[in-house]
Amino acid sequence: MAHLEQRRWPGEASGWTRRDRRPCGYAVYWPDAVADRGFVIDGDVAAEVADAEAALVYLDASVSALSSTEALARLLLRAECVASSRIEGLEVGARRLLRADAARTLGDPISDVTAGEVLANIDAMSWGLGAAEPDAEITLERLLETHRRLMAGARLSEHGGRIRMQQNWIGGSDFNPCSAAFVPPPPEAVPGLLDDLMVFCNQDRLPALAQAAIAHAQFETIHPFVDGNGRTGRALLHLVLRRRRLGVRVVAPVSLVLATWATDYVGGLMGTRYIGPADLPEAMAGINRWIALVASACRRAAEDAGWFETCVRELQASWIERIGPTRRDSTVRHLIQALPGMPVLSIAGAARATARSFQATSQAVKRLTDVGVLRQITVGRRNRAFEAPELIDAFTALERRLASPTGDTRVALPVREVPRRPT
Repeated sequence: MAHLEQRRWPGEASGWTRRDRRPCGYAVYWPDAVADRGFVIDGDVAAEVADAEAALVYLDASVSALSSTEALARLLLRAECVASSRIEGLEVGARRLLRADAARTLGDPISDVTAGEVLANIDAMSWGLGAAEPDAEITLERLLETHRRLMAGARLSEHGGRIRMQQNWIGGSDFNPCSAAFVPPPPEAVPGLLDDLMVFCNQDRLPALAQAAIAHAQFETIHPFVDGNGRTGRALLHLVLRRRRLGVRVVAPVSLVLATWATDYVGGLMGTRYIGPADLPEAMAGINRWIALVASACRRAAEDAGWFETCVRELQASWIERIGPTRRDSTVRHLIQALPGMPVLSIAGAARATARSFQATSQAVKRLTDVGVLRQITVGRRNRAFEAPELIDAFTALERRLASPTGDTRVALPVREVPRRPT
């Protein structure tokens, strides 16, 4: 039965104030296991889940009709990882991130610490989803490796892929948990709770989206790592959806919506942390409110990702029109199809992506530069690169759109920090 356990903090010698240093009492939360717990989903919530799952299926199907599916999928994955990082306070604009990524590809060290952490998030998500085939088992080892990659290069990178051995907490003082908003289970409870969660993630008894929502909430309640729990938990949400064959080809940028609904997101998570038997009406109500929130976020993300896919398709059509008559298998056509996946590129990188020669790719890049599709920039240590400004602007517009409660920043202003409107 979920309960609070009173404990005593011994005090610290390094606190900033007397209150930080003195001993105090606090309460840790022991959640119920989820693998054998019964869940009753209300009818209206079940309808929300069905609508959201249908939207994710439609997004996957509509995007898969494009020849640039892989490129567009990479761009949407990047949007999801940027948003997931933003929830954790890592602010970085699309252009800055893309240029840092291009510099890294060209062999330069990443001097932008924030961009480096977000790129690690992208790498971790790419690896985690790439290693997760539909219907394949989700393992603790895969989750730990995802976290290790996420933390690579971060300030607390030594904790990457390691389950915490100390008590952590959310909110309050940096020195003790006594004024914390929430204190997760003690470290001795974490391994067993994670094993139970992995069993739950590999079941098929609930609708896929409800399962993913509950898995994410339970993971955040366990809070098994010293740092990076939020980003890893949102990666787990997508792993569960992918195992259940939702979001197989593209990742809907759900975190962009959750970042907009930050207060509801945090409140929804707290609402799943009941005290008492799991079948209490208030316990079930909290779970249902949380599932409905995640379902709404997924539906909104899928719909706006579809809008973005249309924008990209229209951009590509306009680029083909600008360059004039070309063969369908020409290098410049192949480059246009690959651009959504690499809005900032080097000629060597573009040659690898299109499987064409360096010379042919160089000519295609020049042709696109001449008509304004690309423009030359410098990244890293004086490396020559090219960016597609209209594509980056479309990426920015997607982020702004998802930051507005109505999906239109002209009707309702963004409720969080977002890049400026593209000119």
